[in-house]
Amino acid sequence: MGSRHLSRSILLQTLYEWDFWKGEKDIASIFQRIFSALGEGIEDQEYPKKLLEGIVAHLDDLNKIIIQGAPEWPLEQINIIDRNILRIGIYELLFGDPKAVPPKVAINEAVELAKTFGGDSSRRFVNGVLGTVLREFEEVSGEQDSEADKEEKNNKEEEESDKKNNGD
Repeated sequence: MGSRHLSRSILLQTLYEWDFWKGEKDIASIFQRIFSALGEGIEDQEYPKKLLEGIVAHLDDLNKIIIQGAPEWPLEQINIIDRNILRIGIYELLFGDPKAVPPKVAINEAVELAKTFGGDSSRRFVNGVLGTVLREFEEVSGEQDSEADKEEKNNKEEEESDKKNNGD
């Protein structure tokens, strides 16, 4: 098992326990206990810590995105394993570094976690929700990119016009 995959597995177990206790237990202590037991050999020990910190910092955003990506499923009714796999996957898709973890890798890793830890339909559910989230993100970012491109083009045209008018 690769170091990052193992890190995600430890992170999933941490989030599962924390979610099970409704956030009443200290997540850092849960992580440290699980990491100490299972994290031997992980090369980049900062990776799972940063991922955990990012997920906790963006938890409300992640939950809203899950609700949007799976509108037929109230968040509380999504299986606790699937819910936390989605949090990891969405965080890596939308808030992580796409050069370090490309979108397809983030989705594939989440699907692998679902195969290992989830139920019979977890793999398809996680893949479907993350695919929807990625498509919607690409549509929105594509629109933002095209708006930014239009604005940049307009600025260049204005600069060129100003140069011509000023005799530069």
